[in-house]
Amino acid sequence: MHIHRGAAAVAATTLAGLALAACGAGNTGDTDAGILVGTTDKVVSIDPAGSYDNGSTQVQTQAYQYLMNFPAGSTDLTPDAAESCDFETPTEYVCTVKDGLTFANGNELTASDVAFSFQRIVDINDPNGPASLLGAMKKVEARDDSTVVFTLAAPNDVTFPQVLATSAGPIVDEETYPADKVLDDDAAAVKAQGFSGPYTIGSYKKNELAEFTRNKDYDGAFGTPKNDAVTLTYYADANNLKLDVQNGKIDVAWRSLTPTDIASLEKADGVTVHKGDGGELRYIVFNLKTMPGDDDAQKTAIRQAVASSIDRDELSEQVYKGTYTPAYSAVPEGQTAATEPFKELYGEKPDVDKAKAFLDEAGVATPVELNLQYNPDHYGSNSDQEYAMVKRQLEATKLFTVDLQSTEWTTYSEERVKDAYPMYQLGWFPDFPDPDNYLTPFFAPNNFLQSHYEDTTTTKLLDTERTESDATARAKTLGEVQERVAQQVPILPLLTGSQVAVSGDDVEGVDDTLDASFKFRFASLSKG
Repeated sequence: MHIHRGAAAVAATTLAGLALAACGAGNTGDTDAGILVGTTDKVVSIDPAGSYDNGSTQVQTQAYQYLMNFPAGSTDLTPDAAESCDFETPTEYVCTVKDGLTFANGNELTASDVAFSFQRIVDINDPNGPASLLGAMKKVEARDDSTVVFTLAAPNDVTFPQVLATSAGPIVDEETYPADKVLDDDAAAVKAQGFSGPYTIGSYKKNELAEFTRNKDYDGAFGTPKNDAVTLTYYADANNLKLDVQNGKIDVAWRSLTPTDIASLEKADGVTVHKGDGGELRYIVFNLKTMPGDDDAQKTAIRQAVASSIDRDELSEQVYKGTYTPAYSAVPEGQTAATEPFKELYGEKPDVDKAKAFLDEAGVATPVELNLQYNPDHYGSNSDQEYAMVKRQLEATKLFTVDLQSTEWTTYSEERVKDAYPMYQLGWFPDFPDPDNYLTPFFAPNNFLQSHYEDTTTTKLLDTERTESDATARAKTLGEVQERVAQQVPILPLLTGSQVAVSGDDVEGVDDTLDASFKFRFASLSKG
């Protein structure tokens, strides 16, 4: 995110309408603002050390530079701030940083900044941060001004290079970002200006408005942005987002329109519905510490009984009109080595007899009281219907009673890592296009779920698949991980979905950025 005069030029007119924008009224359609994008996603933190969520990543993608990145339309890693990256030894991954890079504040970007950026994520280890992505990194250091060396815990880690393009990868300025704490959004966006990506940030008001201006000094994987400025407005109501894109008040609606709205917009004049590669996963997390059950055996039985009681087809068709499809594994269908062990173990349809058998064998008294938490504003407005249906399905078995509660995202993201929720909703947008990204962040030690799940066998299998260069052998191990996770049920996969964006007919470049790397790049957008 970088500052330039173009962003400042629109600040006066846009900030005057911030109160309306925050309520979902949208922008005025002033073309001086460049491309106008709307979203219902919320930002936790634009400091990479303090966030690991889609809304925060959306902002970081535009403003920070990464060592390696995925160009639009590609899943091939390409140098961004790096000149090149490669294994120097089986456990040393070495990157050479391009000469002459600077941050928006004028400070030089060197290998020291790169090493600092990765190390502070590990040291801060914020509960909402991406430290779990760096579990394979033993240490990182700058050999000189242009060379950074990552020492890995295991040799020949086939996934680590892709981690450089994830939420753990943004490069920050060590002169303006503290080593031991997360920088608040106002300091990061306005004061520090430690950005060297395609854009800088001008005006910024958290979860209301962010203004991006093209960074003329950017030299990286995304190429020269096809627009000079982008204004991102945050909506509280998806219906207002739909109305504003349909009426031309914004150019692009990106996350999250309802399935009904998408179906309606497909028939509307003046707009185009764009669909890209899928991979989003919607699931329930079990907190193994606070969920019901007197011991591990009872807790496992309760999770297995819940898994036997869910009708994913009903969720897919009645709530999401087929825009999401059933998921029967932690690795969604269509990903490499994906299997469907939840279907095999618990059935495609609810099986009350099987659910009751799990509970009876473990001596669990029924009905089991479940406290289930969901979020109404981060994963789309249909979450209300989705979790009302989950509650109904579980209670229809007569084996459960469900206390269903909801919390807004900014509070939800803080409370769920403090053991506040015994069972809760999450969604996953993969960091990079590899099945490991649905497994290691969830089930390795110190995983981002912080659900108290840790299993020695699973950890060994994950270590094996990450370092296996033979595709057939790796697929077999990935299948074993999925099977074990399905047996233990630390999460319950529900649905998987594709990427959807809606734009005015005069907007170009949307399809280019809807690829399996799951990066929505403002740099690809232009108006014809």
